[in-house]
This record gives sequence, structure tokens and C-alpha cells, in this order.
Amino acid sequence: MEFIFRSGDISDSSSGTLSREAMNAGSRIHRKLQKRAGSHYNSEVPLRYTEELGGHLITVEGRADGIIDRCGGEQEEPGDIDDGFDMAEGYAVDFHDSDVLIDEIKGIYRNLDDMESPQRVHVAQAMCYAYIYSKENNYSWIDVRISYVNLDSEKEKFFRRRYSFGYLEKWFRSMMAELCKWIDLVEKHQLMRNQSISDMEFPFEYRKGQKEMALYVYRAIEQEKHLYVQAPTGIGKTMAAVYPSIKSMVQGHVSKIFYLTAKTIAHTVSRNAVELLEDRGLRLKTVILTAKEKICCQEQVDCNPAVCPYAEGHFDRVNDALYDVVLHETVVDRDVVIRYAQAHRVCPFELSLDVSLFADMVICDYNYVFDPRASLKRFFAAEGGKPGDYVFLVDEAHNLVDRASSMYSAEIVKEDFLELKKLTAQYGGRMARHIGSCNRELLTMKKEIPEEGYRVLSSIAPLHLKLLSLHEAIQLFLEEHRQIPERKEVLNFYFNLTSFLNIAEMMDENYVVYDEIRDDGRFVVRLYCVKPAVNIRNCLDKGLATVFFSATILPVRYYMEMLSDCPEDRAIYIPSPFSAENRKIMIANDVTTRYTNRNEAMYRNIYSYIERVISARPGNYMVFFPSYAMLEKVHVLTEELPESLGVEVIAQEQYMTESDRESFLRAFEEKDNVLALCIMGGIFSEGIDLTGDRLIGAIIVGPGLPQVCTERKLMMDYFDSRTTADEKEAASDRNGFRYAYQYPGINKVFQAAGRVIRTETDQGIILLIDERFATRRYTELFPVEWNDSVICNMQNVDGILEQFWDYKSKEI
Repeated sequence: MEFIFRSGDISDSSSGTLSREAMNAGSRIHRKLQKRAGSHYNSEVPLRYTEELGGHLITVEGRADGIIDRCGGEQEEPGDIDDGFDMAEGYAVDFHDSDVLIDEIKGIYRNLDDMESPQRVHVAQAMCYAYIYSKENNYSWIDVRISYVNLDSEKEKFFRRRYSFGYLEKWFRSMMAELCKWIDLVEKHQLMRNQSISDMEFPFEYRKGQKEMALYVYRAIEQEKHLYVQAPTGIGKTMAAVYPSIKSMVQGHVSKIFYLTAKTIAHTVSRNAVELLEDRGLRLKTVILTAKEKICCQEQVDCNPAVCPYAEGHFDRVNDALYDVVLHETVVDRDVVIRYAQAHRVCPFELSLDVSLFADMVICDYNYVFDPRASLKRFFAAEGGKPGDYVFLVDEAHNLVDRASSMYSAEIVKEDFLELKKLTAQYGGRMARHIGSCNRELLTMKKEIPEEGYRVLSSIAPLHLKLLSLHEAIQLFLEEHRQIPERKEVLNFYFNLTSFLNIAEMMDENYVVYDEIRDDGRFVVRLYCVKPAVNIRNCLDKGLATVFFSATILPVRYYMEMLSDCPEDRAIYIPSPFSAENRKIMIANDVTTRYTNRNEAMYRNIYSYIERVISARPGNYMVFFPSYAMLEKVHVLTEELPESLGVEVIAQEQYMTESDRESFLRAFEEKDNVLALCIMGGIFSEGIDLTGDRLIGAIIVGPGLPQVCTERKLMMDYFDSRTTADEKEAASDRNGFRYAYQYPGINKVFQAAGRVIRTETDQGIILLIDERFATRRYTELFPVEWNDSVICNMQNVDGILEQFWDYKSKEI
């Protein structure tokens, strides 16, 4: 019913509901109305009907909120019968004058005074129950009532109609015919898809390590396990993950694949893999989800139906648009969605989400599965029950730790309350009082902040209660003020508050709650998710199996603990297929980049290493720095590079547009003597593919430790407090330091180093500048392939470089 009979507008405030709060309130309202209905009222009545139609055996079932039946199987002649489906003249009634009645109860936040008729989908749901019950009992007529209750005020409004069985049967047949149209569309595609998968072979010869990875992925899906894969760039990780996942569809293990990425640019890789298989006969439906801000047809994103023609009446037209897309397209990307959305005048973002229902593969950002604010509720909202037949392929999985921590954290800012109060002062009322109450509570908390500028809180119960009251007040305010100029700002505050309250319900021992006065003077209360594994695992439980894969997921135990923390999870390490003779890894142990040792002499030492490297062999190089401050210091020194070297120096800037990034990378295509100064962990340290002589060296300055901040301190304390005595004695560093600083830092190093060798014929050098890289606490984290790294210093680096490049020249 929800799918076939949806209608009306997209609401700009539809995502601001506290899901658990709304469910609990709805259940309470149901129980209240059912309890007072009297002895003839039967609650939660299961109804089920099965028939064969169009070659399908279809079962329609549900649970009616309430049924009154005073007939006992003997029904008198009906009064007036209203066979009209138009409910525009709805009216409030008492149900005691009905001999047979189906009651459908809906708890909503909408202002009931504005409702002139019930929603079409609610009527359809009740009519479906009415048809089944009438058929079971051989009744010639039946009453249907839609009972609306406002979840805040508990005000009630009722709509009732009487239907003949003949009309209900005609309506039911029409509904079933519409349903069969969609079932036929799906089944026809699945038959073609499965046949094409059965005939599908791997699109090229397996590379070294690729077949092994594909086999492990297939087994993980078959056994419904989570798998972590550390595999070097160049073996074809994407195809090794996608191919066995698609093959599992025809075996009946998998109904849908979610290919999850951290960055939009990574969508291209997975899309190319699918299209390569389609060129060889595969019939697959794939949708690539694009963020609302990037796919909206309007100049500004505003989902208010009063100002957006695509939001107004969207649900009246969307099924025609959806059928059109699914019938005619195989790969549905941003351009395809916009074309159909404009043709049918529907919201392109919502249309793309609907297409995902019919897609075999959904390529999207992490947040569509893991973020409670943005996850695809149509797949993942149900609590408990059987998981879906979904496989999650998590690309560049090393990015998920920080992303997930952010997804499951939330904060409120005191100054935002003051801004909201000023913004809505002219309207006064209940909301203004609750804003003032919350602000006073925050002010009290702010006065208790110690000199350190932050403190860990054991509870925020008083504030939490005030925020809940404010949330209800804002809901009412938004219902009463639909056209005010301040609506967008109020909505933004409302959504953030909703997120904060929802995260507060999720908190467990993996959270730290703290308040802080930030450097800009703002006072913040933050719910910080230190370890997101439990929340991520709850999402993974919605599917069958997950494959986390990356070229840099070391140490794998750290990622396994942070992302799923399940003893049954498995991990494999795919060795690099590339010859170690094609690259040289050097560690400069006569330079330290520790913050306390940073001075002009250190910067000059770094510059000296850069000059020696590019002098040994002309070509394109990247230098990765831990901060813009250090980059700028060394950038100034590169002005001393001899003109005879003919080097062009380019530097990454803090705020680069898309065209700036393209221009930066184009230099490696068009020139053969470029020195690029970049930021470790930045946009150029991963996701770019400079093969051949487009890049012949990477110089990495420092171990990439994150900057010291409140949350890194809290993370360090969190894991230190959970380190056992035996672990403390065995470890050279505290677990807290490793988890908060060392592991995230070394991953940035691995990512930067991975820019150099991308294919079997690539050649190049990797220079790690910092004496810490030569210590055991870092070398024990190195990939197996780095066991041939050499120590260098100012005295021998020239010789090492010369020997390597001379050897490669003779080989050529």
C-alpha cells in the first residue's frame, strides 16, 4: 500500500522526527484508543488473503488496528453505501453506530485542523483489510474509519466511509493488477540477469593475488561472514570484490550489492567494473546515488513544496517516473536521473532512492548504509527480524573509522540557541520559552568549565529533558508557520537537534560526553563516539556479509576492532605482485619532525633531501607534509633550487576548486619535471592514479600523527583505560597513543607511498623522512613488502639513489 498508493508533496521537515520517540508515542496512542473502544472492539487482528494472479501466487497480509463486528455473520441490509473513493468530505464520527467496521489508527505530528481528508495510502490500507474481512465473512458492506491522533496534543480526528463489497472487490482487483505490473517488471529482469550471470566469465586473466581475493570474497558471502582484505593497488581489488558478489546472486545467496565508497570519485572505479562485465553480456541494474545538493534541479535546495515544483505533488507522479526509468535503463547515474526527473517533474534525489529498490547494485557513499541521519530506511530501518540478502562491499575501508566516528557523534552549540531566539523573537509563544530554558541550562554548564577548557560529563539528564521539550515545541512551531522567511534556519536547527537527541538514545560505553569552550569562544556539548564498532555492526547485521578492502588497512587488528569487533570476522593479506626491484624505500634517520624540534635547521634538512632526490633523477615527484605550515616553510626554500634542474614547483592549497584540482593533476600529464608539495591525508594522497613516469617518487615528511586536540586526548584516555596490565607490559607504547595517533598517522604514510608503484612496470623511490620510521614501533607496522627498506642519511643518500637509478637504467 505504501508503494502503490503514495501521494502528495515532499515535506521539508520530513526528516526531523525522533524515530524511536515517534514509534513509542504511536504505540501508546494505539493502546489508548484500543483500550477505550469497548468489548466489541478487537485489536491487532491478523488478516491474510492469497490468490493466483497473472502467473503469480500473491499473499496480501497485515494486522488491522481494530475491528468491530456486531453481526456475528448475519448482516442486515445496509444503509446508504458510498462507493466513492474521493475522501475530501471526511467528518468526525463515533463508531458505535457501525455493525461492522475496520479501524485504522495513525499517530501523526501534523496539525489536525489542517486535515480535510485522510491520506490516500491510509485509506487504501484500511480498504484492503475491509476487502479481506468482508470476503472471509461473506459481508455485502463494511465501514472503514481512519482515526488520526496528534502525538503531541493527543487531539483526535476521524474519517469514515461505508463501502459495498462489490466496490471493494473492483478496487482490490485494480490494486492487484497494478502490483502485478511491477512484479512482472522485476521477474523479467531477474530471469535475464540470472541467465547472464550463469554465462558470465571473469573478464580477463587473473592477476597475481586477484583470484585468491575473489575466492575469499565468494566464501565470505556463502558463509555469511565479514572479511577484511589488505591488497595492494594494481591487482584489481574492485573486480575481485564485485565479480564473486554478482556470481552469488544466481546462487540465491544475494539479492542486492551495496558498493560503498568514501569519495564520489571512487564511484567511477566500481561503475567501470560493472560496465566491463556488461560489455561481456551481463544484465544488471545499477544505480549510483548522488548527494541531494549535487543532483537538485533547483538553484538552491529547498524541499518546501510551496517553492519547489519538483517537491509539490512529487508522490502523485513518481511511480510513473520510476517505472519509466527501471524499464528502460541499466546504469542509472546523476545525468540519467535528472533527465527522467525533469520529464516527469519529480524530485531527482527521491527518484534515485526509489530506483535503488529495483537495482541489483547500489553504488553510494558510506553514509547511505551507516549514517543514522542518511541511511536508506527502506532497507535498514526495521528493528530485529531477518536480515536482508545484502552484501556490503566497503572500498577504501581505512577511511571508515573516522567517518563512522563522526556519523555517530553529535553536538549542540549554545550560541545557536541564542541565534534561534533572536530569529524567532517576533513570534513568541511556547518555543521561545523552551529556547530560554535550554539556554539557561547551557549557561550554567559553561560556568563550570575548568581551566583546561573542557570536561568529561557523567550525565546530561537535566539538559536532555529540556531539549526534548524544545524539540516538541519546534515541531508545533513548524506546523503553524509554513511560509515564514525564517523557516529554513529553524529547520536546520531542528534537524541538528533531532540528530543530537537520536544519538543520545544510541549512547553506550563506547561514547564520551564532554562540554568545551572552543577557540572561537563557542560553548559546545558533544556526544563523541570513540569506538564506532557496535553501531557499525548493527548496520552490518542488516545484511548477509561484508567485505572491507583497502590497499592500506594495516594494522588489520586495529581496523577490525574499530569497525566490527567480532571474533568471527576474518582477514587476509594479499602480497604485492610487483617486483621489489622496481622501487627503493629509504628511511632518513638523521631528521626529526617532532613538533618540539621544528626549526629552520630542520626545514633546511628536509629541503636538502628533496633537492638530492630530484637531482639524482629528473622526473615528477610528490612531497607529502603533515601540515600546511610545514609545507609553506619548505615551499619558500624550494626557491633556491638550481635553475639547471628545470623543476616546476606546484603546491596544494587549502581551498581548491574542482578545476584547481584538475589543473594540479594535469601538470603530471603535460610535464616531466614537476615537484608537487602536498598534504598527507589530503586530496592528492589517495584516489589518484599516476602510472608510468608520471610519478617516479614520493617523499613523506613525518609519521603523519594527527594534531593534538580534545578528542584525540579523550580517545587516548579511553583506550588507555581499557588496556590490561599484560598489554601495557608487552607494548612499547600505550594502546591509547597507538589508537589515537600512531595508527591513523601511519595509514596516511602508506596511502602517500602508494602513489608511486601502480603497475608492474612502474619504477620509483619512496623516502620516509623522520628518525621514528627506523624504530621498531613503526617498522613492525610496515607491510611485508617493506622489509627491504634501507636507512639513509645525508652522507649516503646520494649513493643509494645513484645505485638504484643506474641499476634501473642498465636494466632498461
